[in-house]
Amino acid sequence: MTEIEILTERTKLRLIDLSDLDSIHQLHSLPETDEYNALGIPKNIDETKFIILPWTTENQLSEIKNYTFAIENNSDGKFIGLFGLKLGNKKYKRAEVWYKIHLDYWKKGYATESLKAVINFGFETLKLHRIEAGCAVDNIGSFKVLEKSGMIREGRRRQLLPLKSGWSDNFEYSILETDKRKND
Repeated sequence: MTEIEILTERTKLRLIDLSDLDSIHQLHSLPETDEYNALGIPKNIDETKFIILPWTTENQLSEIKNYTFAIENNSDGKFIGLFGLKLGNKKYKRAEVWYKIHLDYWKKGYATESLKAVINFGFETLKLHRIEAGCAVDNIGSFKVLEKSGMIREGRRRQLLPLKSGWSDNFEYSILETDKRKND
């Protein structure tokens, strides 16, 4: 397995493996984290395992195209959430980020801290040119994280996300390697 860790002041991001199944299942089972997520709540732990098996398999490849990280709290090692970095076509040197944070860690800066670290990893280690993200327009917490991390809102895509509440518009964000990054 490829060993990749991204360290921040309060967190460690490491590639997930099957030992994270219970923590990921708990995260995916929370109605609060599902509200703006199109994945849906899994029926059981086997469904969660089916979802994450491709992620854990990908993390073992010599050339990873879809990084899936577990976020852990440095002080106690507890699982905070998930972070993904999905690489696009090499020619375009871009990737898309996504994250899902356990509600116990909302509004405490963990998502912003992790996103800034993943952005730096993308530009400095992977030599990307552009990193993109999207979020439901009503997901205020998420778009605040994107903006605090230096990402710029580029537009709005209409009725893109099939959420439980119905079709949702999506804000589109990006940051370029040439943009000033927020590392504070």
